[in-house]
Amino acid sequence: MTGTPDTSSPLTTLKRKPERGSHERAVVEAILDEGLVAHVGIVVDGQPFVLPMVYARDGDRLLLHGSVASRLLRTLDAGTPVCVTVTLLDALVLARSQFHHSMNYRSVVVVGVAQRVLDLDACRRAVARIVDHVIPGRAAEARPPTAAELRQTAVLELPIEQASAKRRAGPAVEEPDDLTLDVWGGIVPVSTGFGTPEPDGQGADVPVPRSLSAYGRPGT
Repeated sequence: MTGTPDTSSPLTTLKRKPERGSHERAVVEAILDEGLVAHVGIVVDGQPFVLPMVYARDGDRLLLHGSVASRLLRTLDAGTPVCVTVTLLDALVLARSQFHHSMNYRSVVVVGVAQRVLDLDACRRAVARIVDHVIPGRAAEARPPTAAELRQTAVLELPIEQASAKRRAGPAVEEPDDLTLDVWGGIVPVSTGFGTPEPDGQGADVPVPRSLSAYGRPGT
């Protein structure tokens, strides 16, 4: 395990239902490794912006990347504090009352200041890590970026030093009187599924790669 075993800080202290939370690095990393999309939040001139991004965890840092022309990446490169969230939806929770409907989920919030990765070789490794986060083994199958492509790409790293995880599981919290109602209560499990790979019909006729032969997310 990399980094400190605990990711707590005043910024990541859980205020509501802290019993559902954790600052254990192993818990935080497991959720980050299973997720695919991070929502990255910044404030520019008093206006909040939250944008979805592909990401990767590399040890005790998060890797984010995009075009050098991206306002989000340029703002982060300037040292603006950032909040990154990753959420996994596990079930819809149906109660006998509208008030107690909910969702079962696992989520992580990471806050801090990101730094630009400037070394081209380090950028190349970071891009490969992001590709492999989405599809393990894919980076070795695909052409690596050229120097020109890397110059068009901004790669930033965010230390996973201030983070919290939160999880809800189980059925709804029902009011005792509601249990006598003629209303169904329970959960609807949610899972992410992946279909059969479909070739794009361009280029050479190549078999489905090894990286897709048994594709799935960590923890599933």
